[in-house]
Amino acid sequence: MIENKIVAQNKKAYHDYFIDETYEAGIVLQGNEVKSIRGGKVSLKESFAHIKGEEIFLHNMHISPYVFGRIEEQDARRKKKLLLKKVEIRRLIGKTKDKGYTLIPLKVYFSKNLVKIELGLARGKKLYDKRRAIAEKTAKREVERALREKVKGKG
Repeated sequence: MIENKIVAQNKKAYHDYFIDETYEAGIVLQGNEVKSIRGGKVSLKESFAHIKGEEIFLHNMHISPYVFGRIEEQDARRKKKLLLKKVEIRRLIGKTKDKGYTLIPLKVYFSKNLVKIELGLARGKKLYDKRRAIAEKTAKREVERALREKVKGKG
């Protein structure tokens, strides 16, 4: 089995949004962008996907210019077209229009030498939801720490 090499993750997305569904999408790249991504020179902060007509575009994903590339490189934050099946695009169009969902890129990875993006169909969290998630995470961490110390005491 071929493993996917994760290049970049959007950890803040899980803090700011409830992720209901995920989709794997290909991405249209130009020039030396693949080489930059292979080198880990990509950032998903503040990026989002937008549906225009029957196509999905990714905005604000930063790919640093390739160091050994030509001088006349493209804009690092240009919008990039995402490749999904028509059925998936139509389903996403319906979900984002009706129920207040948004499309957030969660991670960039290589699958069989192709650059893929995992898109999350997300709903925004309110401030009290974020506080509750932090409190649950803290409580879980304290329980695990207490269990570890109890096991250490027996050994």
